[in-house]
Amino acid sequence: MADSERTERRLRPAPLLFEPTAAAADPEHFFDLESIEDPRQLLSRATELTLAFRAAADRAVEYQAVAAAQLADPHRFDRLTPADIARRAEWTEDYAKKMVEFGRGLLRGEPTD
Repeated sequence: MADSERTERRLRPAPLLFEPTAAAADPEHFFDLESIEDPRQLLSRATELTLAFRAAADRAVEYQAVAAAQLADPHRFDRLTPADIARRAEWTEDYAKKMVEFGRGLLRGEPTD
């Protein structure tokens, strides 16, 4: 992926505002979407939130991969095996190996797809 595409992907399309504890406890309450009556406005705000959550999830996966690569670094005296990383992250060992490789690529500055 080109640098400009990567930069665009990392933009936050909508702010993810934290909800007050009382509102979060109400299962019907979700970022105040239930109070929006205009379907156009509701679709717009819900779409913004969807894009923001996707961007946040993608970013979190990149951080997981970097952490996995750092933990598996052969230069660390306390390095972990892919099996150890898999147990800690609740992944399969094969997935842990892929995440370590992905993280190594990120650390080298290789573009992501």
